[in-house]
Amino acid sequence: MKKIKEVIVVEGKDDTKRIKQAVNADTLETNGSAISSQTIEQIKVLQARRGVIVFTDPDFSGEKIRQTISQQVSGVKHAFLTKAQAVPKFKGSLGVEHATPAAICAALEHLYTEVPAAEPVVSREFLWQAGLLSGPRAKEKRAKLGEILKIGYTNGKRLYERLNLFQIDMQQLQQALKQIQQMEEKHGK
Repeated sequence: MKKIKEVIVVEGKDDTKRIKQAVNADTLETNGSAISSQTIEQIKVLQARRGVIVFTDPDFSGEKIRQTISQQVSGVKHAFLTKAQAVPKFKGSLGVEHATPAAICAALEHLYTEVPAAEPVVSREFLWQAGLLSGPRAKEKRAKLGEILKIGYTNGKRLYERLNLFQIDMQQLQQALKQIQQMEEKHGK
């Protein structure tokens, strides 16, 4: 199955689940309309590396997110649902998570680039051996790694996914780990 090259920016986990039912794509969640500066920086990096499609709810909060991203990240694409396509079956507010897979595919239809599904370039085994998943100071190392690579902090479980989302290759990862080691040696850790 081909994969969408661009990363789809959505509001939350339920949106991600629904998108993945419709298409083979990676998502980044804003976790609401108050987008942090760290999330904006991540979107900038993703836009430069892969391209970004903003796909938010057809409501006030979704529009606020679109405007915030568009003002700070140039060249992003936008996918839209009508309010009728985003109505929940029962109670709740409008949302991408309520759309049918067909409506999601139609909204994305002319916006994305298909690429062959890529194999992950960083293995979980390497992350384990590098002391990033567990062990002394693993959390501290992941925090420093997130800053250096501009991928944000992540726990051990999500590190593998985040590295692949940002398409960090082994060379970039090894360079970042070398920087961390040099910083630790400089500060006597």
